[in-house]
Amino acid sequence: MSPNRRFEVPTMDIHPSHYEEIAINEQDVNNIILSYLAHNFYEESSEAFIACIGMQRPAEYLESMQTKKRIVNYVLEGNSLKAIELIEQLSQDILKNNKDLMLDLLSLHFVVLVCSQKWAEAVEFAQANMSSYASHSIYSERVEDFMSLLAFKNILESPMAHLTTTGYRHHVVGNLNVALLEHFNLPNCSTMERLMQQLTLVREDLRRMKGLPPFSLRNFLMHSS
Repeated sequence: MSPNRRFEVPTMDIHPSHYEEIAINEQDVNNIILSYLAHNFYEESSEAFIACIGMQRPAEYLESMQTKKRIVNYVLEGNSLKAIELIEQLSQDILKNNKDLMLDLLSLHFVVLVCSQKWAEAVEFAQANMSSYASHSIYSERVEDFMSLLAFKNILESPMAHLTTTGYRHHVVGNLNVALLEHFNLPNCSTMERLMQQLTLVREDLRRMKGLPPFSLRNFLMHSS
């Protein structure tokens, strides 16, 4: 059973006071937990959880998680060219169909060169790989922002210094994750996140029901622990 299977909640005419009497399939719970761990690249935790409950290892799912984790780690380490190489090994279409992401990854390498004060190499790289973006209005401003880093000997004095931070790398990782999840035909959020979204809707419905207090997830968790 795939940990990202879609869970359909049946329509039930039942009073909230009887919710605790509803039987929950333990396998569904296990799949929800594994979905969350795998979706967030918790590889070791996923393997430990599978071993603990004796679940059959969904090899293809964990393999995709391992591939994503390697790519993401390269981006966070500043080795975006290696990340591009691995992405293109998966499929040429991922970056071909996502020029925004490609520019993100190219710009990260440009930043690494600038931060290393390899000015000539940075300019050469930008001319060879980023100049085509500069001719498009939707990308030209972004390219100019990166090129402006060359004007500052102390890059931290640049108004665009935030482009050199780990925060910007995590921003790129967010865009990358969406593209990889789409490639592997996985949802953008885990089953647990979808359940939380559903819980929010249920909470709002309960607030509208006469005679019932607002649902508090925090209080529910505290009283259930």
